[in-house]
Amino acid sequence: MFCPHYYSAFDTCSNSLYQQQKKLLQACSRARYLDHASTKLLHALSITMDWSCSGYQDPPILTSINNSLITAYASQGELSMSMKVFDTMPERNVVSYNSIISAYSRYGHDHEERSGVTCGRAWQIFTEMRGLGINPTQFTFGSLLTSSSLNLIQGLQLLPLTVKTGLLYSDAFSGTALLGLFGRLGRMDESFNLFQEMPIRNLVTWNSIISIFGRHGLVEESTILFRELLRTQEGCHPSESSCVGVLSGFGSGRIGQGLQHLISIGEQIHGLVKKNRLESYTAIVNSLLNMYAKFSLGAYSTEVLFEEMTPVRDVVSWNIIIGAFARSDKPWKAVDHFLTMSRSGFSTNQTTLANVISACTSLQILKYGEIIHAKTIINCLNSDVFVGSALVDFYAKCDKVEEAHLVFSKLDQRSVVSWNALIAGYSTKGSHYSTCLLQLMLHLGYQPNEFSFSAALKSSLVDEVQQLHCLIVKMGYHKNEYVFSSLIASYAMNGLISDALSFVTSLDSPLSLSSSNVICGIYNRIGLFQETQKLLFQVREHDIISWNILIEACGRNGDYLEVFVLFKSMLMAHILPDNHTFMSLLSISGKLCNLSLGSSLHGLIIKMDSKCCDVFVCNVLLDMYAKCGSLESSVKIFSEMTDRRNLISWTSLVSALGLHGYSFEALDQFRELESTGLKLDRVCFIAVLSACRHGGLVEEGKKLFTSMKVNYGIEPDMDHYVCMVDLLSRSGHLREAERLIKNMPFQPNALIWRTFLEGCKGCNKNGEQAVG
Repeated sequence: MFCPHYYSAFDTCSNSLYQQQKKLLQACSRARYLDHASTKLLHALSITMDWSCSGYQDPPILTSINNSLITAYASQGELSMSMKVFDTMPERNVVSYNSIISAYSRYGHDHEERSGVTCGRAWQIFTEMRGLGINPTQFTFGSLLTSSSLNLIQGLQLLPLTVKTGLLYSDAFSGTALLGLFGRLGRMDESFNLFQEMPIRNLVTWNSIISIFGRHGLVEESTILFRELLRTQEGCHPSESSCVGVLSGFGSGRIGQGLQHLISIGEQIHGLVKKNRLESYTAIVNSLLNMYAKFSLGAYSTEVLFEEMTPVRDVVSWNIIIGAFARSDKPWKAVDHFLTMSRSGFSTNQTTLANVISACTSLQILKYGEIIHAKTIINCLNSDVFVGSALVDFYAKCDKVEEAHLVFSKLDQRSVVSWNALIAGYSTKGSHYSTCLLQLMLHLGYQPNEFSFSAALKSSLVDEVQQLHCLIVKMGYHKNEYVFSSLIASYAMNGLISDALSFVTSLDSPLSLSSSNVICGIYNRIGLFQETQKLLFQVREHDIISWNILIEACGRNGDYLEVFVLFKSMLMAHILPDNHTFMSLLSISGKLCNLSLGSSLHGLIIKMDSKCCDVFVCNVLLDMYAKCGSLESSVKIFSEMTDRRNLISWTSLVSALGLHGYSFEALDQFRELESTGLKLDRVCFIAVLSACRHGGLVEEGKKLFTSMKVNYGIEPDMDHYVCMVDLLSRSGHLREAERLIKNMPFQPNALIWRTFLEGCKGCNKNGEQAVG
């Protein structure tokens, strides 16, 4: 028989071992990166240790060890083992239930999805706990309320329970967790009412309500709460979470207030950040950067802030600046920042690549996009839904629909965005396969949106338009203005003008301004100027689109004086012109060869906003100056465009140089154009062949005429043949010009024979043959 001192020593040893076990398990639960084999070993030790033989009969010790095991297994992704430990526990206390509820709340979402559990396991365990008479604590509510599977009804059931147990009024923990639940579910009224009822609020509570309003785009309300926090909490300085919370509203995409007012609020918050020296917090500066990018406060504000945050930049910072420029009129800067980011050693992610692909789409430079595509393959991100959708859109808009379809077919997961990009790609190419894709999309269970229907309608045939019309009505999209406008335009494109107009007039509701603009656009395209004018004059208030349609209609009708009378009326109505307005006016100035008028408009553009002069306006300016005889101004405009140049810019310059007799310079610019990687089209070859014609460069013209088909796959049309016949006949190569006409793949028209006759001059034989 052992003496009592032995049992006392054994008890002390066992208790010491228990303390070591518990500390190790708690350390394991806090550090997920630890090898969970250690947890398994300690679990085995707790099972094999015979506590009863030692005489140490204290159940809380085993319960405490098991509670730690539940947390440790859950943090290491072994949720089933956590549940196994919980199920085999001889005794459980409130901490046991809190541990398993916390485990399922934090890590159980994926497990529930795989096992097909529809109602949260955390809620089931909580119900069991209540049935056994165990009173929940603030940690119970805190864990349960963070569960992603908790719904609004369950949350509303918990509210009176927190009141009944006194936890809502005794501390801020449970109320703040409940506040977060209502916020996640979008219940703004319940969130604010609960916040007002809470007698005890801490900084986390304030940050939670500020973030809730911010995330839902309620910037005004979020800012008021932010100011109230600073006012009521004496000596309280704004924290990182407070600033990020209030700034989150500026990037929510659901902003409804006046832009200038919001800009003012944002700048005040920026000033507060500087005052409290919070610029070292990356999350805060990223939120500010996102705000400036969202408001498009000029690239200056966004870029200056980005340069200032050099020491605290992270991948999110780079993604924001790249995304901002990708969506702006300076997409080449997104590519520049992407290259700088790569050189700086930052790793790119799917957001980075999706943004830079979007920039390449705007630039429509195929080789850049293909390089980024290769990078996505190297990083194994080409099948990502966001990157994949961006790639589909890129290839589709670069007229590479087959490549777009290939990328689409390899996507692991497709979204409505990727479907829309492919449908739009086929539709832009004039392929009726876009309607088939929409049908396939529906068959596979995807829900089309307004962009799906609008894209498909662009290339639909008569029967398809009518079928789509029925489907649009069935799905309730006929009330969507965007779809409605596309439907009217599709009827008009198929020659069903009367159907489009009867469809509009049959509506009970009055025609909206956007719908009126669409109808006027149809009238304008088919040359019904009087109808365009009549309908627009019936509209009480015109927007910029209405004025642009009217100005363009007058220009098409040749009423150039009326165009500038309308422009003056537009300015008097306090409607500011946009790029489209200036493009129409500058084009008319070019037709009139009125340099003074064109220069005045250019000055007005600069006076209003130099940023308004985007690549499209610059292209029209370049063309206008060339037609008005100011080649120097054309070249200056082109040189100032730098990275903004697109194919039209280069074509306009080549045409301008050729028109003014600088044929060799035009050829040099064309060769430089070839080296840019831009995809050449039929128009740029007309420009360079015209330049050869003006300079009598026969050999160069013949080489270009051959290369356009051999090297670029562009079939020469009548305009190209006219240029070549004029070049050859004026240079005395009459027989060659005649052979070219005879070998054309289509019948010669009057224009090409007239061109040939003008080149023949005194050659009676050829002249008579042409007339005959």
